[in-house]
Amino acid sequence: MSHTPSHAAATEATLATTPLSVLDLSPILEGHTAADSFANSLALARHVEQAGYQRIWLAEHHSMPGIASSATAVLIGHIAGGTERIRVGSGGIMLPNHAPLVIAEQFGTLESLYPGRIDLGLGRAPGSDGKTMRALRRDLHSSGDDFPQLLHELRSYLVGNGPVRAIPGEGLDIPLWLLGSSDFSARLAGQLGLPFAFAGQFAPNHMMMALQAYRTAFTPSAVLQQPYAMVGMNVVVADSDAEAQYLFSSQQQHVLNLFRNTLGKLQPPVENMDALWEAHEKHSVLSFLGGSVVGSPEKVKQQMALFLRSTQANELIINCAVYDQQARRRSYSLLAEIKAAG
Repeated sequence: MSHTPSHAAATEATLATTPLSVLDLSPILEGHTAADSFANSLALARHVEQAGYQRIWLAEHHSMPGIASSATAVLIGHIAGGTERIRVGSGGIMLPNHAPLVIAEQFGTLESLYPGRIDLGLGRAPGSDGKTMRALRRDLHSSGDDFPQLLHELRSYLVGNGPVRAIPGEGLDIPLWLLGSSDFSARLAGQLGLPFAFAGQFAPNHMMMALQAYRTAFTPSAVLQQPYAMVGMNVVVADSDAEAQYLFSSQQQHVLNLFRNTLGKLQPPVENMDALWEAHEKHSVLSFLGGSVVGSPEKVKQQMALFLRSTQANELIINCAVYDQQARRRSYSLLAEIKAAG
């Protein structure tokens, strides 16, 4: 596939030589609507396109009051239609939620509308709770173990040898990525010779195991001759460490509310998180967000170098869940400047 990334040279990864991409959950901000989120996402996409980012991915989540990207393919079309060059894709589509034929048709439509710019990242988690799974008409007895079969069916539609025809879809060059937060999809991606994206932004404790599993299992394919691993991470850059930490408190509140099962919209930042969480909650949130890099440009430069040295990632996909949208876009600009400065 001509749009599938090639493997970087076998030298130590550095920020200057590592492509940067963007993960956007299209957060719904406290006091705002989903319509505002879509406008923010488009503004961000245009901003990072100008800053030289490789791709922007939207993620499928359901029944979450703080995330607006549930109709992921529709939103991808909106973002691709409002930008010119940047690749736009799913990070990811949760395949067990959908008939593979529908995904082939949706992404065939997107690729036909925006040729050479669409990525199809696939995950096997539901992206939702049990009630939502039932509303999505999923088999509630499925544990995700049928993901390889669903993936095989999807690929058959795209190459044109499925049980029925995907129109549009068949014969189109739509790069497939497997996403994961454990070693299941990592091994499968390796065995199939596909690029792999790891969700380091929320599963840092499983990151090294999954990357090793992917590289060990990797078998060259017509798609990819050498392993290509993209790693997700949370990054907030600001003029000072204190300002960056202040901005980051919105994401810390989101994760705290996730653990408390009191999900809501993305909250404004606070000066003191210790006023909001108990000691055990603080430990859980910091562990969940353990792969995050937050600080001034100098601090971020140093920590990104350490992160790349340990992961040897071929690409980084950056999540920046900041309430103030101007500060969010500036964080991505500062990171691009750090990269450009070497």
